[in-house]
Amino acid sequence: MAIYNKDPEAVLDYGFDWSDWLADDETISESTWVVETGLTKDSDSFSDTAATIWLSGGTAGEEYKVTNHVVTTDGRGDDRTMIIRVEER
Repeated sequence: MAIYNKDPEAVLDYGFDWSDWLADDETISESTWVVETGLTKDSDSFSDTAATIWLSGGTAGEEYKVTNHVVTTDGRGDDRTMIIRVEER
């Protein structure tokens, strides 16, 4: 599980590259994000092979789980989770 550091005042993008997991000619058709309370999802997007989320907020000294769920054109689905560690920088 990836861990990223973030300042409470920063607005940054994070994401997952799903290309190694996707089969030949398979693409992402849906992407949803679950963000633990305390962080704010400002926006999100996805392409054929990757999903991105923009996050702001958080309390210094806290860690938050952020999970991406994708569904593919072949009907497969999977989740990946990252940890956002908020600290003053």
